[in-house]
Amino acid sequence: MTAPHVEQTFIAIIGMAGRFPGAPDVDAFWEGLATGTEFVTRSPEEGNTGRTSAYGVVPDADLFDAGFFGFSPREALMLDPQHRVFLECAWEALENAGCDPAAYPGVIGVYGGCGDTDHLALLREHRDLFPGVTDWQFRLACGMDFLTSRVAYKLDLNGPAVTVQTACSTSLVAVHQAAQALLAGECDVALAGGATIRVPHPMESQGDDDVLASDGRCRPFDADASGTVSGDGAGVVVLKRLEDALADGDLVHAVIRGSAVNNDGAGKVGFTAPSVDGQAAAVRAAHLLAEVSPATIGYVEAHGTATPVGDPIEVRALSKAFGLGTDEKAFCLLGSVKSNIGHTDAAAGVIGLIKVVLSLRHELVPGTVHFRRANPEIDLDTGPFVVRGEATPWPRTGTPRRAGVNSLGIGGTNAHVVVEEWRDSAPPEPSGGPQLLVLSARTGRALAEAATRLGERLRRGDTPLADVAWTLQTGRRGFTHRAFAVCADGGDAVSVLTGVEPRRLVTGRAAARAAGVAFLFPGQGGQHLGMARDLYEREPVFREAVDTCAELAAPELGLDLRDVLYPGADAESWAEARLGTMTVCQPALFAIQHGLALLWRARGVTPEVVLGHSLGAYAAASTAGVLTPADALTLVLARGRILDGLPSGSMLAVPLGEAALLPSLDGGLSIAAINGPAQCVVTGPAADVDRLRDRLAGEGVDARPLRISAAAHSPLVEPALAGYAELVGKVPLRPPAIRWISDRTGMPVTAEEACDPASWAAHLRHTVRFSAALGTLLTTGEHALLELGPGRTLGGLARQHPAYRADRPVAQSLPHAADAGGGAAELLHATGLLWQAGVPVEWSALHRGRRPRRVPLPAYPFQRRRFRLDERDPARDATSAGEPSGFERPELDADYVQPETRTEKIIAAAFREALGLASLGVHDNFFDLGGDSLIATRLVAGIRSELDVELGVRAFFRAPTVAALASLLDAALLDASHLETSRLETSHLDASRLDEQERP
Repeated sequence: MTAPHVEQTFIAIIGMAGRFPGAPDVDAFWEGLATGTEFVTRSPEEGNTGRTSAYGVVPDADLFDAGFFGFSPREALMLDPQHRVFLECAWEALENAGCDPAAYPGVIGVYGGCGDTDHLALLREHRDLFPGVTDWQFRLACGMDFLTSRVAYKLDLNGPAVTVQTACSTSLVAVHQAAQALLAGECDVALAGGATIRVPHPMESQGDDDVLASDGRCRPFDADASGTVSGDGAGVVVLKRLEDALADGDLVHAVIRGSAVNNDGAGKVGFTAPSVDGQAAAVRAAHLLAEVSPATIGYVEAHGTATPVGDPIEVRALSKAFGLGTDEKAFCLLGSVKSNIGHTDAAAGVIGLIKVVLSLRHELVPGTVHFRRANPEIDLDTGPFVVRGEATPWPRTGTPRRAGVNSLGIGGTNAHVVVEEWRDSAPPEPSGGPQLLVLSARTGRALAEAATRLGERLRRGDTPLADVAWTLQTGRRGFTHRAFAVCADGGDAVSVLTGVEPRRLVTGRAAARAAGVAFLFPGQGGQHLGMARDLYEREPVFREAVDTCAELAAPELGLDLRDVLYPGADAESWAEARLGTMTVCQPALFAIQHGLALLWRARGVTPEVVLGHSLGAYAAASTAGVLTPADALTLVLARGRILDGLPSGSMLAVPLGEAALLPSLDGGLSIAAINGPAQCVVTGPAADVDRLRDRLAGEGVDARPLRISAAAHSPLVEPALAGYAELVGKVPLRPPAIRWISDRTGMPVTAEEACDPASWAAHLRHTVRFSAALGTLLTTGEHALLELGPGRTLGGLARQHPAYRADRPVAQSLPHAADAGGGAAELLHATGLLWQAGVPVEWSALHRGRRPRRVPLPAYPFQRRRFRLDERDPARDATSAGEPSGFERPELDADYVQPETRTEKIIAAAFREALGLASLGVHDNFFDLGGDSLIATRLVAGIRSELDVELGVRAFFRAPTVAALASLLDAALLDASHLETSRLETSHLDASRLDEQERP
């Protein structure tokens, strides 16, 4: 559909996921459909019966990533496999839609159902694996009623969670109900689907011989059809109101124009018999609700079970419904996915819907496998339908392509959905510039796999990199293990993600608590022509700030700062000379720093603390709200004039500490800055500075001149201090609204200091004690450090400071003058570092000027383990003699440390038995391993009796590791011991006193 008008009753399909016989995901499923592959597994003929067993087997349906969803291994083993698969499909479908429930502002609902399996009987048969577990807990682990509620709980979905049970039509009825809920406003996004998974899957013939195919082949509509083939499968689609999907930039795979559900009632020969009238009524109702003529429908995905009774009745019902709207013949293709995978029971309808959406996307209708000639009971010659055994092209034309999906349940609940293609009239916008790709996972292994998967996906080269970046940034959950890369284009991204340039993929871990940010504003020295040119050209917030500063400074400077910062090729020498003066350089640097501060705030990064070095103090003060940007610029302009008016002076960086350096200073020399325990800057008359440099070189000290042509922070500025203080007194000053650490005192700036002109004058004259300021910053918070200015000087000083810890993030906003680039890539790299540290980012700010879209990307790489009851798994063997059998310890952030004390061993053994683990370290978190309050309740009594100490469930929340809980209980035992000793001593004293009283 291309018309700009959007029907408010249309429902967009924006995401899909599934597990299918022979195919682990939607892409592999389509590949098989398109090539006419049959995914049914057959066994040898059973004796002399002439029957062949067959089943549609979902590969690895007994594998599950328990830790990802917060299940302990023992809980995962209890959980019905179809619940496990449906849960994973729900997560994958949301990722396919680019929807992170934790970040989505609307309400998400879930509708679905599952099949009837023997899992409860298996649990009871293997009760010995679950000590202390009640039959009620078994039912909770496999009851159909809890399928969608468990998804809502584990994915934190707050919309309706409705479990549907209408036999074979379950999942398509769930789709209908989800669509109705969206139209009624009960939710804003809806998951809908179903699952039928049996572990172990049956291979012997089960059920009525009149239903199952004797040759093990499902032949819908074919003359040789002898019945259906059972199979497993699962599918979930993500639905959203079309107008919302378009507004949110979602990829719309197709739209549901209308759907209907009814029941045959009593109008049939028996409860399990189908009804022509009932089915036809549902199909016709869907056509009317969709407001389409059946003549415009090019394909119907039928229920098509290949049973002798079912197929003829279904085709008659479809023909009757179509005949009420058109008398055209042989214009609509008819097919059934059951010919490929068998009858997946509760999942059949949604799998048929997924097939239709894929057919629309790929402009191809797969053939109905095994179809050779029509069942004589089916009249294809005079009806609207055509069945083909081979794939048929379905190209786009001037009118929208449409399809119907039909699903019928034993007992008579019929469902029909009308699906239409959606054509986005707006072509994808080019990416434009480097992009920040972010990845995260629960484990390091999963993170590495996620990077490889994404790299392989990007090899296709069919998706704008900016859309990939947007989807990763906004449509994925942020886990502890994180990686990011800044990439120029798709090919560059493939190189980084697939290991060709591994160093550019930055990996790390987010802090448990979101880090705050400290803004560091450098002083003069890193300035260069073209600094932040990319940002000026691409970032409106930054450009506006620089423009404002340039316009404010122009009357006094007699030039435009922008001409100095970004000169043409013929004016570079002139600009270089101007940038070498304090008068021009200082306001130019302030403009860049102020623009960066505003740009970072626009990206959602707000500082909790600011610190400036010398000139940088003015941008820090402006950011802290002490000065308006205009007033700060006024003072910076005056500062530049003062420094340019001083006698010839210079500054020298000396790798010595203050105490070692002071004896070497004579004449007019003084220490301008103390940047570290062994890093100082000397200032004074140029000749004196040169002599000091020569003398130090003779002593083997490698001192380095700075690109500053004035003796700032020296006695030479003293004549100007009174006038400068007077100017400051005319500027409104306010107490800091953000914590501001003084580079003069090394301590937080008080309200009195911030508003005192004398303090500002002293800052111009006295030594910059940046090392002390860093010490205060590094020891009074866990802030990520972000440098706002050209180069990495302050970040380097921070890393060399004794109080710095290696796990503290340090990022720079702009490259050094020697590095190529105008700032865009460096700023993205800094954004990645902050995100990796857990700093929230306003991702939309990275895409201003372009309308980003969500695109399908590889789903989370679940780290699955085998969980099945019918056979012993080596993963559950004991790790060493004497330890109880159980699953291997999963990958955790904490290193394994063996329990040592008696208390630790008792607690660890209890944890292991309850969680189903073979080993468990003292620092492993009970809740990270899948523990919950219910399991904790079961543990309390055992631990309490073993240690003879009071213990409640709340203790697990206070001390969730073996070591922490052992420490808590040991303290309680010690207190109890002291109390008992005290009681005994008191009793003995009382007895002594009594004896004394009784003595004559």
